[in-house]
Amino acid sequence: MDKIIVQKYGGSSVANILRIQDAAQRVVAYKNKGYNVVVVVSALGDTTDELLDMAYKIAKEPPERELDMLMSTGEQVSSALLAMAINALGKESISFTGAQVGIMTDRSHTKARIINIDAKRIKEELNKGKVVIVAGFQGINPEQDITTLGRGGSDTTAVALAKVLKSSVCEIYTDVDGIYTADPRIVSDAKKIDKICYEEMLEMASLGAQVMQARSIELASKFHVPIHVRSSFSNKQGTIVTKEVRAMEDVLVSGVTINKNEAKITVCDVPDKPGYAARIFETLADADINVDMIIQNISRTGANATDVSFTVMKSDLQKTLKVAKKLCKEIEAGGTTYDDDIAKVSVVGIGMRSHSGVAGKMFKTLAEAGINIEMISTSEIKISCVVDKSSGEKAVKAIHKAFKLGKLKKGH
Repeated sequence: MDKIIVQKYGGSSVANILRIQDAAQRVVAYKNKGYNVVVVVSALGDTTDELLDMAYKIAKEPPERELDMLMSTGEQVSSALLAMAINALGKESISFTGAQVGIMTDRSHTKARIINIDAKRIKEELNKGKVVIVAGFQGINPEQDITTLGRGGSDTTAVALAKVLKSSVCEIYTDVDGIYTADPRIVSDAKKIDKICYEEMLEMASLGAQVMQARSIELASKFHVPIHVRSSFSNKQGTIVTKEVRAMEDVLVSGVTINKNEAKITVCDVPDKPGYAARIFETLADADINVDMIIQNISRTGANATDVSFTVMKSDLQKTLKVAKKLCKEIEAGGTTYDDDIAKVSVVGIGMRSHSGVAGKMFKTLAEAGINIEMISTSEIKISCVVDKSSGEKAVKAIHKAFKLGKLKKGH
């Protein structure tokens, strides 16, 4: 089979008819260059949010199976429309759901993981000269129920297809022309990064850089799938995500991220006995709740008890509170409190492995900006601080400036 390219178009790239037609022209241009093109699409614009909004107006806790049935429809709309637009330009195109192209997942609704892809049908259609459009973000479980892969899951669909089809590159089209040192909407002098390694990109994605889903980077890293993140509104070179880039080791910090989609929960007055903390997090794991940062403090009331604080995604907050309240009764803890008005600000850089002082500089910068730190977590190549949501963007700007990540001004 001729060279295959996998392209993914995000929601902003297919937000309306004109943008769908622009995407179709780009796809046809690749087809004319002799590529076999497989396209993965997200739902139009804010469709997924609108569908979720409807669901939560109908039910406080909609069944997750039904949420998947609902949310998977957004991508089916954009895949069919894009196929029509390509056909209108004189190239044969066919659209499929995740299930139709054999994307098998586990049983976990709303954040399923891909187990296997049977790409036979895609290859058959490519052999007929057609452009294949696949609805992203979805698959089918062993019970033949539709599942979705979590927010940003179309990225994972694209990378998984690129791996299975042995594509030379997976192009991710979005509304920005690459990965930046910070969100350009927050930091006006944020700089585009030409090349970034999987490890740093994974940290940036999981810490709130909204360009790609973290799981897609994990997958790309595991199978060495090169990714090109680029704008669907220009032909400029974007950012290449690949194996380690040597020049990066000289750079102390590569980027600053912010995540406003987490909530902090505290289980108060947990009896200070061995195994109780383990029980809290085992119970949360059994409920399929991912916990991010964890802090254990001496309780405010003393008396042989501790307070355990942790962060979860806001989308899991109600589910977590339900589990935590039940657990409090079982272990005779004092109850739960939560704060969903937080932001997690992080610095990422492979250079941290061989340089000390990054944490000190970050904490000092926040202190000088009058920003209080509520929680801290570190790894080899990242440092994260939880701050009040109202101070989040101020924190990003201050840290970006302190580490001199911005574009050089003329004359410097």
